[in-house]
Amino acid sequence: MAQPKAGDPYPPISERQSGGIGTASMDQNRTASPRITPRSPRTAIEPDAIELPSRRSRGARHPLVMIGNAIISIFVLLAVVAGVVLFIGKERFEQPGPLRQDRIVNIPHGSGIRDIADVLTNEGVIDQPWVFIGSVLVLKAREDLKAGEYQFKAHASLRDVVATMVEGRVVAHQVSIPEGLTSLQIVARLMEDDVLTGTIKETPREGSLLPDTYNYTRGVTREQMIQRMQQAQQHLVKEIWDHRSPDLPLRTPDQLVILASLVEKETSKPEERSRVAAVFLNRLKQKMRLQSDPTIIYGLVGGQGTLGRPIMKSEIDQPTPYNTYQIDGLPPGPISNPGRASLEAAANPARTRELYFVADGTGGHIFAETYEQHQKNVARLRLIESDQNDQAPMDAQTAPAPAQTPAAASAPPPLRGTSKPRAQATH
Repeated sequence: MAQPKAGDPYPPISERQSGGIGTASMDQNRTASPRITPRSPRTAIEPDAIELPSRRSRGARHPLVMIGNAIISIFVLLAVVAGVVLFIGKERFEQPGPLRQDRIVNIPHGSGIRDIADVLTNEGVIDQPWVFIGSVLVLKAREDLKAGEYQFKAHASLRDVVATMVEGRVVAHQVSIPEGLTSLQIVARLMEDDVLTGTIKETPREGSLLPDTYNYTRGVTREQMIQRMQQAQQHLVKEIWDHRSPDLPLRTPDQLVILASLVEKETSKPEERSRVAAVFLNRLKQKMRLQSDPTIIYGLVGGQGTLGRPIMKSEIDQPTPYNTYQIDGLPPGPISNPGRASLEAAANPARTRELYFVADGTGGHIFAETYEQHQKNVARLRLIESDQNDQAPMDAQTAPAPAQTPAAASAPPPLRGTSKPRAQATH
């Protein structure tokens, strides 16, 4: 390093070259660490500033905040647990159940959710009652579960079981009441039904029950079924009476039911009902006796239904309140419970002048406007019977001898006094 001349200034210490011991070490330190050039002597002697960590605010350290954070953490944890439980529960809710074959199960009225779960478990419909209870509660269907008799399909899932009970898809039973039965016979049929419960206090009024096929569920009483049949009959009679023929010679709905009961007992063929009704109505207009065989039987046995044998001549002449061979006009009440078809036929009869009908030997009838035509029809029937050598009654219900009608007062009574089944003026 050159020595400065006299009078020249010395270079700064930082620019001087050091030699001897420690020179290499100082050079290495200069190279390893960056130079710090202070902006002023004061800053040079001040220590380097160190960034201190930020302190939490007083609000963050408040106990309520800490409690809130804990609660949020708990809720998050519960939400995770609930999600897992719901996922598992949903899988079990929809997986096939343990039932191996279809089964009918009765859930009694007044059963709570625990009772229902116990019944289903005991019947083998479900095997996880708590999953069933939990599912019902989650679906908010506890109040919607309905009592009744249910048919659960094999391997029905919990979803299927709950849906079946919520929708009330109970097992439907049926009772069929044929047209033309008396009220006493209908009561006997209901008493024979082993699904209906209870007793019937008294036999309903004749003609007050509507024959039909009725669906019902287990638990329905016989009295309730009677009331249902009565209400159906009242509604139907009112509907038909409101749409009756304007020239109908009947004054009340009760008379309509009486006439329909005669039509019901006289023929079982639908196409004949309106013609049979017309014959009776035409005879009423002409003040002729109806001479209907079923009225003889009802006057003798009442609601029992049938005699079980042909009508005897003495029974035709035997006065009863219902025997239309002996009384004028309609009988005092129905002789059976007529169905819709007979009620409609009585309210809207065929437009015809026919006054007579007789069996044709094939289950139907032949109609006639005059007594002479009727006599020919009777003779034809006797010829058929003679050929068949059949001594059975012409009808399943009756085989009476006819009485003389006002329209045929001068003619001999048709077949009266013979030992064969007798034809009547209207039958």
